[in-house]
Amino acid sequence: MSESDSAAGNTDEQPPLEQIAAGMTTTLILLVAFGLLALDVAWFWVAFPVGFAGVLPAVMGLVRYYERSAATDEPAATDERDDPVEALKDRYARGEIDDAEFERRLEELLGSASPATVEEARSTTAERESARERTSKN
Repeated sequence: MSESDSAAGNTDEQPPLEQIAAGMTTTLILLVAFGLLALDVAWFWVAFPVGFAGVLPAVMGLVRYYERSAATDEPAATDERDDPVEALKDRYARGEIDDAEFERRLEELLGSASPATVEEARSTTAERESARERTSKN
């Protein structure tokens, strides 16, 4: 990455799949063009504009489309549906439910959980509540 990129705040790098696709496509275009030149084909130069102005952008578009569709197919690793206690903590921290409702639902979710687990959930919630109060004062 050049200094001008970092100065402009452009820290995005090409994903590995895009790099591989671009490299292979460029190599293929050059092999075709210079192969035609070696075969003494008069119109070998057509491979350059067709390849670099048509084929390469098409391949890159298809790779980006594939990456976007693959990313939306995968469920999020920290999905609230995976951990109902975390979802409950978040709702409490946002103020959507009050103390009594939080305690009732927490007891319901944890059921026969150990007292240490219940106390850990309460302490984490208390920390989030204090953080929320600090941010609301600012």
